[in-house]
Amino acid sequence: MDAAQLTDAADAVEAFTHESAYTLEVDVEGSVTAKAGSMVAYDGDLSFTGTASAEGGITGMIKEAATGEDAPVMDVEGNGTLYLADREKKVQVLQLGVEDAITVNSEDILVFEESVDFAVETMDSLAGAFAGGFTNVTLSGPGCVAITTHGDPLVLDPPVSTDPSATVAWSGVSPSVEVNKNLSDMIGQESGERFQMNFDGDGFVIVQPYEEL
Repeated sequence: MDAAQLTDAADAVEAFTHESAYTLEVDVEGSVTAKAGSMVAYDGDLSFTGTASAEGGITGMIKEAATGEDAPVMDVEGNGTLYLADREKKVQVLQLGVEDAITVNSEDILVFEESVDFAVETMDSLAGAFAGGFTNVTLSGPGCVAITTHGDPLVLDPPVSTDPSATVAWSGVSPSVEVNKNLSDMIGQESGERFQMNFDGDGFVIVQPYEEL
């Protein structure tokens, strides 16, 4: 998979179609997994099953107990059309092939198809910057995935270093974490840039012009 597969608002990828830069139309025939609270409208015969965390139907997707995060997900089942949006964030769609995978900040996943497999990891090396670490989800194809970004994303080729708070996703590479102990502000508090994710290899990294808290 390469960065060129990241669609713009004019494109459609199989079951996922942009209604606008901020709203995604999903043709549901069976089941998809979506971020809870992201449904803005639907038609047809659809049912919604939410979980406070992923322990249940979607075991281990969000490690709420470890991270302190509250990022519930929901299963959407049936036949119909689903419209999704998330806080006026821009929607980006990827079509994953059988051998493709992308790792995404858990906060930035909007929806993915039933055929997509996932695995969750917490980067404990970032525990100093994020309570409990930094939770991300690796999504493996085949199938469609939609992620969200604050503003237009920047797609970078490694080698590159990024701010973890602005890093949305990466593919084909794995980050190492560097701590710069020399970066602090005038009153002794740590700068966000004190922690850096370093990427090297053949792949791409997606960042946004916004720092998630």
